[in-house]
Amino acid sequence: MASFNKVILAGNLTRDPDLRYTPKGMAIAKLGLAINRNWTGEDGQKREEVTYVDVDAFGKQAEVIGQYLRKGRPVLIEGRLKLDQWDDKQTGQKRSRLGVVLESFSFLDSNRGAEGAPENPPPAARGTSQGKVGAPPPAPAAPETPAQEEDDVPF
Repeated sequence: MASFNKVILAGNLTRDPDLRYTPKGMAIAKLGLAINRNWTGEDGQKREEVTYVDVDAFGKQAEVIGQYLRKGRPVLIEGRLKLDQWDDKQTGQKRSRLGVVLESFSFLDSNRGAEGAPENPPPAARGTSQGKVGAPPPAPAAPETPAQEEDDVPF
């Protein structure tokens, strides 16, 4: 049976990215994304729905995200869905969380003149974004998710 796991989301960051490093030196950025959906109901009332998604980025992309993205900035994320499962230490119940593992991203605004943001991101930052939203992404080697052991990840 064939499978396909691809997610493309555009939204605003809900918080500044949390950039950390594993003991082996791998960068991990955790970010929250808010995706808004607006529509008009049958009664003519305008409605809004917000979906919050947790995103994990690894390696060089995590470092670029930690350096250039801040709360409120719009961003396009491409990645794959990942289900994390664990046992709650306090209650002993099984818990789960569906999130996104980032494979590529694009800055959706230039954010010129914003505090702490460069007017032109360096080539390393531009190299991780895809430029045009409609352009097909190159075939990068997807970063492998490190093993989810408490000793490896410092948070």
